[in-house]
Amino acid sequence: MLTIFTPSFADAANTNAQNLTAKEVVPRLSPEKFRVQMLFMEDPDPRIAARPNTELIHYGKHWNTAKLLTRCLWSRPDIYFFPREGPLDAGFLWARHNLGLKTALVTYVVSVQDRGPARSRLAQAIREADAVVGNSDYVAQTVGQRFGVSATTISSGITRTIFYPPKPARTVREKITVLYAGSFRPYKRVQLVIREAAKHPSISFRVAGVGEAEEECRRLARELGCRNVDFLGHLPQTELGEEMRRADIFFFPSELEGHPQVLGQAGACGLPSIALDTYHPDYVVNGKTGFLVASDEELSEKLSVLLDHLDIRLAFSAAAAEHSLKFDWDRIAESWERVFDSVVRAKRGGGNAARQDAGS
Repeated sequence: MLTIFTPSFADAANTNAQNLTAKEVVPRLSPEKFRVQMLFMEDPDPRIAARPNTELIHYGKHWNTAKLLTRCLWSRPDIYFFPREGPLDAGFLWARHNLGLKTALVTYVVSVQDRGPARSRLAQAIREADAVVGNSDYVAQTVGQRFGVSATTISSGITRTIFYPPKPARTVREKITVLYAGSFRPYKRVQLVIREAAKHPSISFRVAGVGEAEEECRRLARELGCRNVDFLGHLPQTELGEEMRRADIFFFPSELEGHPQVLGQAGACGLPSIALDTYHPDYVVNGKTGFLVASDEELSEKLSVLLDHLDIRLAFSAAAAEHSLKFDWDRIAESWERVFDSVVRAKRGGGNAARQDAGS
């Protein structure tokens, strides 16, 4: 049995995208093959709490790095999975380099690697990993281009009990609804959603999320007289799925992403999406399940196309639901099992085969 330690949190209420990925992978790993050590603060996901051969480690208010690093040195897990940028990850990398810790490192990269400090903790974790995996083909490509490291691809999956198409399927609606879901960070550019709402006063625009730019967006909506914009605040996953099934178009003007799960979730709910092509999301097939565009002008133009053409919306909706089937969590967990088997086999054999066959 292989022991995997991950600095990911199992809390049921934790909606951080990286923790959501770990929370979906861990319950699906074979408990006969993999023992998992994972963190929690309050109430862990019941699927993880009930999983055999799973150790949930409480993350308290003080001394977490020292406590967890000591545990890693004492228990010597076979695999350290999904390093982040925190002090625990820094301590682990130091111990691995200076104390001869034999734990294999599996680095999952969830953001495009074409910018940022070259000496960051993540950059170190990429260079020193036994296997590097990107969450999209483009992310994996940028890892290779920037660091000269071979990276395979395993996308984040979609929880089909929450994100699924409406029944009956969408047809003619009395009022079309455009949905945005994500944070209100500056690079998400939610202001563009508000400006599009001002151009289409007969269309309902619904905006889900919170963040530092929220008040600016509310003020802009007031200045532009947008009575067709509803600010929904933070939505739990179940409520987000319901919103997606009630909407007709998903509008996502963010300019800086890795591989945003929200695009996959929208597709699974049969929503045609409009997004920028700068980060090449695998969740959207341009011209088939939605539009991937190169400029703000095209964002606006393609939104008008979907608003004006019911036949295109319905065709994209059906294609998006079909395309989403490839992002099934069970298949994705099987891919991760192959990665974990590969890195340990290579480590014990003294080779570096993990980089070559991790995603096979």
